[in-house]
Amino acid sequence: MKVLQINYSDILGGAAIAGYRLHQGLLSQGIDSKLLVDIVKTDSARVATINRKRNIENLANSLGWRLGLNNINSISTFQINQHQFYQKADILNFHNLHGGYFNYLAIPSLTKNKPAVFTLHDMWSFTGHCAYSYDCDRWKTGCGKCPYLNIVPSVGKDSTFLEWKLKNWIYSNSNLAIVTLSNWLTEQVKQSMLNRFPIHHIPNGIDTEAYQPLDSVECKSVLGISQNKKVLMFVSQNLNDSRKGGDLLIKALQELASSLKKEIIILVMGNGGEQLTKNIDISAIYLGYVDGDKLKSIAYSAADLFIFPTRADNLPLVLQESMACGTPMVSFKVGGVSDLVRHGITGYLAQPEDYQDFSKGIQELLEDTNLREKMSQNCRNIAIQEYSIELQAQRYIELYNLLKRY
Repeated sequence: MKVLQINYSDILGGAAIAGYRLHQGLLSQGIDSKLLVDIVKTDSARVATINRKRNIENLANSLGWRLGLNNINSISTFQINQHQFYQKADILNFHNLHGGYFNYLAIPSLTKNKPAVFTLHDMWSFTGHCAYSYDCDRWKTGCGKCPYLNIVPSVGKDSTFLEWKLKNWIYSNSNLAIVTLSNWLTEQVKQSMLNRFPIHHIPNGIDTEAYQPLDSVECKSVLGISQNKKVLMFVSQNLNDSRKGGDLLIKALQELASSLKKEIIILVMGNGGEQLTKNIDISAIYLGYVDGDKLKSIAYSAADLFIFPTRADNLPLVLQESMACGTPMVSFKVGGVSDLVRHGITGYLAQPEDYQDFSKGIQELLEDTNLREKMSQNCRNIAIQEYSIELQAQRYIELYNLLKRY
């Protein structure tokens, strides 16, 4: 079986990493998987770049943004069917299609003669423009009068009703099966324009050998962390991104007792984390951007808690990585987070926007070593039983075979 994964990138961004892990899992199961993407970061004959006239398309997309219609000016998408990867494929698997590189109007022609799976990494596929709608449910009835035009991917004009209508039209002429990553998104899709298609809940998988608990004493030593420090780990991508909740985290950390702050060190992975500790009296170590699985596992294993203050998410990869390394988590009860952060089992789920509750979760778990150890075991067991890359690949292969028969 030959499968073509179409994504924004091979490893740049969460959806890309998730797609690449699936690609590797399929290869390990003997499936001929290839990737066709906009931005290539790896060096592999199985990964190719979509042939685009970037300057022209970027200019056209800029005009489209002003008109409130993203993506539809990428005319090169209609030529994907001429690529050898496409021509040899039995099955297509779409991933993250927004980002200015893919024209969703081409989905009917691309799926006319080849069945396709559409793996949803957020809500964009069934909204008038946004990746997450927060408290807005206008996507159920047709969008328009959008309250959140600046939410990624932003638009310069409210044409959300028209984009919603265009998406609804292309799906009525497409051959798709939908894959959702979380229980939350599954319920959203059932209420959306995509409910005309078969819906399959298949969570992302993770390599539980690459991500596994390591000796915490050794990991702290490697990172230069004192053994008597309690370690909080945080991944910083952009503290100015409201969705990531950096402002909530700062408030939550400020709420901690002064005596506890003296015992804590924050391990920050990612860029821009220096802003985090400016106004809080807690020591920090900044690792910067880390892409190696081994170093990530060392960081997770050195941490007593992984803290994730998101306002909206599907099935965050960093939470899966933390689980696989046996590190309990503190987050908010939003989106698909509760699939991974199971209150009292794998971590603490605070009420949305309640930074005081988030702070309470940090304090309770840091002060209860026995509970953390039990949660650590639960994290590892659940990661192996429910989220292994092998299980994910098997589920996709079953779906691909089902589509091939039809």
